Amino acid sequence: MPVSVVRFNLVDPAADPAALSARYRAAVDMAAYCDEHGVDTVQTEEHHGVADNWLPSPFTFAGAVFGATRRIAVTVSAIIGPLHDPLRLAEEIAVLDLISGGRLVTVAGIGYRREEYEAFGVDWHRRGKLQDELLETLLAAWRGEPFEHRGRTVRVTPRPFTDPHPMLLIGGSSRAAARRAARFGLPFFPSAYLPELESYYREQLAAHGTEGWTMMPGAETPLLHIAEDPDRTWATYGEHFLHEARTYASWQSGDIHSAVRSGAQSVEELRAEGVYRVLTPDEAVAYAEAGRTESLILHPLCGGMPLDEGRRSLELFAESVLPRLKD
Repeated sequence: MPVSVVRFNLVDPAADPAALSARYRAAVDMAAYCDEHGVDTVQTEEHHGVADNWLPSPFTFAGAVFGATRRIAVTVSAIIGPLHDPLRLAEEIAVLDLISGGRLVTVAGIGYRREEYEAFGVDWHRRGKLQDELLETLLAAWRGEPFEHRGRTVRVTPRPFTDPHPMLLIGGSSRAAARRAARFGLPFFPSAYLPELESYYREQLAAHGTEGWTMMPGAETPLLHIAEDPDRTWATYGEHFLHEARTYASWQSGDIHSAVRSGAQSVEELRAEGVYRVLTPDEAVAYAEAGRTESLILHPLCGGMPLDEGRRSLELFAESVLPRLKD
């Protein structure tokens, strides 16, 4: 059975604070529903200063989800590592790991939007070195013992719940990211289906004498919405999917690889492209059973989707798709 993922980035281009508050609270409620209905993981992410209110604080959201759930994992995919203070991040992740009993998965990338670095006063050209320092600090800090950091002796407490440390993967689509993951002996999370990069990572593991594994999107990794009438859903809500697709496209230069990459300029083009798909429950089951994907990623609140429509999609996914796959 494919891994079941429900994604939240809390985008709403037209929302005022009251509407955003309702969206955030609805997402936490939906995560609790996912927990009760056997969804494997909630996925969230980090972006800053986006006009459509893209979630900038995934760990705060993860904490709210953990407080409302008992079983489900939260995958933060990805944080922009160099924008974080290493010691503070070590503490944040350790506390979330303790609260959740080991249910937090963090993917650390370096991002691809220069404006986010500028907003935080972080040198874009030092992002590789800053990422190395971040990873070194996290792994040292989680041992709970004193260590040297920027010329002084420091100690981070409490120690995390997970031994030897919370789940941490290195994200990216470059050879530098693969080398970094191998050098630190950490799992690698390519941002797209890049089998040649996975092979390179394995070569680097051997070269560094380390161990690791790859969590890579499949050749097909569509973002799903479940509906009884896909034609009506595209006609009524297609602009929400298009908004997110065009936002992503505006950030991605030619050397950036992403599992979610669209060139569509209209709802009709987006539907034909297949990056975003609206499926009936029967179609979703058939798609999963065909073995064309290792994960089913539901995106119920995509692009500012109305809350009631997002909830309908989630309920169909949890009650009319997942049980049939488990059977």
